[in-house]
Amino acid sequence: MAATILVVEDEPAIQELISYNLELAGHHVVCAETGEQAFSLIQGELPDLVLLDWMLPGASGIDVARRLRGNERTRQIPIIMLTARTDERDKLLGLDTGADDYITKPFSPRELIARIKAVLRRRAPQMTDDLVVMGELKLDPVSHRVTGCGKPIDLGPTEFRLLHFLMTHPGRVHSRVQFLDQIWGDHVFVEERTVDVHIRRLRKALESCGLESMIQTVRGAGYRMSVD
Repeated sequence: MAATILVVEDEPAIQELISYNLELAGHHVVCAETGEQAFSLIQGELPDLVLLDWMLPGASGIDVARRLRGNERTRQIPIIMLTARTDERDKLLGLDTGADDYITKPFSPRELIARIKAVLRRRAPQMTDDLVVMGELKLDPVSHRVTGCGKPIDLGPTEFRLLHFLMTHPGRVHSRVQFLDQIWGDHVFVEERTVDVHIRRLRKALESCGLESMIQTVRGAGYRMSVD
């Protein structure tokens, strides 16, 4: 599944190489040369992952990572640091600051794509194309098909994304605001009650195979997905 990736890199040749290979892999790429440019872009729309160079003009990649992790809105964004620093202490500093992975230059485009996929699978599984199975419920992001107890379930695009997010975060309670950020995007204004409408539609669709109870309401908190 295509992810929006913010590349923060001040060397034009490296930025172009990374962008070309990410787009070839099907991702949407947004580029910044400095930390301030990156934050300006993030104000408009949250990326699914940030590729962050350590050595940047002005604030360093470490400073940018700290700022991302210190802000409620951006702290969950996966970060992969790119750097020519190979010292173990530098790597530990990057990871301790909040980076999810650390890649040293030079690196191969294939390795970069593989690392991105691994981080997304771990931190943002709803952005991958992996088949998701919960009990008798199966969702295939590639074919955009959902089956329950072996029977096809017809879902609209929003209900599909909503179910994919719930299935890739089983047992976790998510508020309406979190659903709005993850499904609609935090740059789009949608009323919180819209989430309830789509949850009802999703449950209605799951009734055909008796699986509607998998989506549980947690009073005063939100919704969660459970196989119990």
